[in-house]
Amino acid sequence: MTLTAPTRLTSPRSQTPDLPRRYAGLDGMRAVAVTLVVIYHLFPAMLPGGFIGVDVFFVISGFLITSLLLREHARSGRIALVGFWRRRARRLLPALALVVLVCSSAALLVGGDVLVRLGTQVLGAATFSYNWVSLAGDGGYFSAATPELFRNFWSLAVEEQFYVVWPLVLPLFLLLPRAWARAGAAVLLAAASAGWMAVLMTSGLGTPGGDLTRVYFGTDTHAFGILLGVALAFATTRALARPAVSRPRWAGPVGAAAVSGLVLLSFLAPVDALVTFPGALVAASVLSAAAIIAGVWPGSRFGTALDAQPLRWIGDRSYGIYLWHWPILVLLLAGLQGTAAEAGVPGSVGLTALVLTLVAAELSYRFVEMPVRRHGFRGSLRLLGRALRHGAGARIGAVTAGAVAVALVAGTGAAVSAAPTVSSGQAMVDAGQRALAEVDVPAAPAPSPVESAASAPPAAMPGVPSGESVPRPAPTPVTGDQISAVGDSVMLASAPALLERFPGIAVDAAVSRSAWAGPGILQQLADTGQLRPYVVLGLGTNGPVDRDALERMAAIAGPERSLILVNAFAPRDWIPGVNSELADFAATHPRVFIADWSGAIAPRPELLAGDQIHPDSGGGTVFADAVGQAVERAEEHRALLVYEQEMRAWRRAHFTVGREFE
Repeated sequence: MTLTAPTRLTSPRSQTPDLPRRYAGLDGMRAVAVTLVVIYHLFPAMLPGGFIGVDVFFVISGFLITSLLLREHARSGRIALVGFWRRRARRLLPALALVVLVCSSAALLVGGDVLVRLGTQVLGAATFSYNWVSLAGDGGYFSAATPELFRNFWSLAVEEQFYVVWPLVLPLFLLLPRAWARAGAAVLLAAASAGWMAVLMTSGLGTPGGDLTRVYFGTDTHAFGILLGVALAFATTRALARPAVSRPRWAGPVGAAAVSGLVLLSFLAPVDALVTFPGALVAASVLSAAAIIAGVWPGSRFGTALDAQPLRWIGDRSYGIYLWHWPILVLLLAGLQGTAAEAGVPGSVGLTALVLTLVAAELSYRFVEMPVRRHGFRGSLRLLGRALRHGAGARIGAVTAGAVAVALVAGTGAAVSAAPTVSSGQAMVDAGQRALAEVDVPAAPAPSPVESAASAPPAAMPGVPSGESVPRPAPTPVTGDQISAVGDSVMLASAPALLERFPGIAVDAAVSRSAWAGPGILQQLADTGQLRPYVVLGLGTNGPVDRDALERMAAIAGPERSLILVNAFAPRDWIPGVNSELADFAATHPRVFIADWSGAIAPRPELLAGDQIHPDSGGGTVFADAVGQAVERAEEHRALLVYEQEMRAWRRAHFTVGREFE
């Protein structure tokens, strides 16, 4: 299948001289790109903005693929689609298939949450649609804590979609008579893509709950880097085809400044705002385009310097390095710690993942990628068959390779079959929701402990005449119908244990709820007469706790109620601050108490889901016990206050009676 340009462009040699077969500097730029991404994932504290390496890849792809297509069109006046797609398949599919088969089989051995939605992930990888498949099945809150094994494949999907569509669209651009017009059209499309990302960021259109995944993964919103590369290829076609007559003095400074700008940009932490999406991404794309043009310009020494070893070695293997590093990291974290990357990456794990990635990428490059690129798929199979007919050594190697391939295919099939549809954390929260749905909680609060204590018979006191009594501390068991509990998904997962420990407790818990929602919920309960004497709040998992929100919740509870604050446990950087804020608040408010969930669960992480946040049934019991202990302390404190008040009144009355007999 071929596409032929209009007749007036079918003799393009007169218009477009031959382009270089290999551009200097592109391997070095690939090395820069993959290094930024790998450091960002494996050592996140070092380069918090290293994700911009993906945009460097996008610009390289747009420039290189367009240049290849223009070269073919310049020579023959047409574009052979089948040949182009065959070359792309040889370049991309062998390593991709190897990573999927090896890592899926390894995930079967690790088990747990790394298997979640594995079948969908494999389907997305096989159909070049991983970004859209991932978006379609995004689990929202729980997807962030689930170790998605092939999540880095989203960017490959964007590039693969470009490889499929762009050769079909390119002839339309060639209808424009001037290179500057073609480049201008590509720039306008790039601006539209970046503008669409900005629109989604500001309006929330297509981003439920403000989720950035749609904005970042979308081909439509993240195509601007590729399109800038396309524009660069159109704009420089003639200039790059001319022989070098002198060394451009500007190339070195521009290229060095552009690469330095990329490195500096990668040190900036991202923010969920236009300054990053699309601001920083567009800046990275522009800097990448500047570095590329400085490297490929005829006579430039910058490209040669950028391709020096070991950057050339890394650049040649950049595709494999990018493919392997994330699944290896996910498997190591799940196997060694039972956590996802969002929980943090210890330096030892990151270093181990780096070594394994480089080894895997080298083996893949040498024994899988290069043979297929040289001989094609059928040629490689013929070589394998020829090895079976030769000496014993070659036969053993061929049989071993075939057996390993069969084992990996079987392992992948078994892993897909065993993959759960939801993570362990979500399963536990779903169980909590079902438990709450089955309970009929009375709307009106039960009598307060003060009323119960008032009805208790007075106690006799030694040395006091018969018939005369004195007050005593009278804490009473707190029942579930005296407790209102408001919390997040951790409390929701613990709901079955709370209901068992405190029958009749009113639990209002929801996924992704933060402390900001607390005052509104408590006010609604108070206004409808449903706020009970003991108020339990577990709202510290999903973000920092605001002091003003705590003050408002304490004011709504009022002096007649006890407030129980459940501290937080999660592998998130804001948790220590949350627990410190809760402890400080309780220390300065007499009827506020801490339920030490963090201290209770920290030595027992095996009672948590794979996300190390949500408790299983045993962890739910630990949560309910922590709440129960805090409620008991609150009741003892309430009883002591009542006792002190009654004792002072008794003493005043007794002292007055004693003086009357003098």
